[in-house]
Amino acid sequence: QVQLVESGGGLVQTGDSLRLSCAASGRTFSTYDMAWFRQAPGKEREFVAHIDRSGTATDYADSVKGRFTISRDNVKNTVDLQMNSLKPEDSAVYYCAAAPRYRSILSKLSELRYNYWGQGTQVTVSS
Repeated sequence: QVQLVESGGGLVQTGDSLRLSCAASGRTFSTYDMAWFRQAPGKEREFVAHIDRSGTATDYADSVKGRFTISRDNVKNTVDLQMNSLKPEDSAVYYCAAAPRYRSILSKLSELRYNYWGQGTQVTVSS
């Protein structure tokens, strides 16, 4: 089992950068795929980025590709999301999520794959 705690959210202006971090408890962090999702008011939660267990393979939603970078540190048990060139439409609550290996049959873009979630951190981008 793993517990996730996000940090780093805040209020920024269009074009600014922000770095989110997710700290995971437990000694088996490296056995989990990790992802970031986000949910804006009145909208469904959506996939943002995914990183595999080793940190060598990443995937991004088209809306953030080229602006966001996901990374992980399997020694520090953290997964980060570097967000550059932020836009007002990036405003949302951002969630960190973890998926154990046995759920890898499910799509990495789907919430169903991930059975551990953080509490979320708010990102607001003003225009």
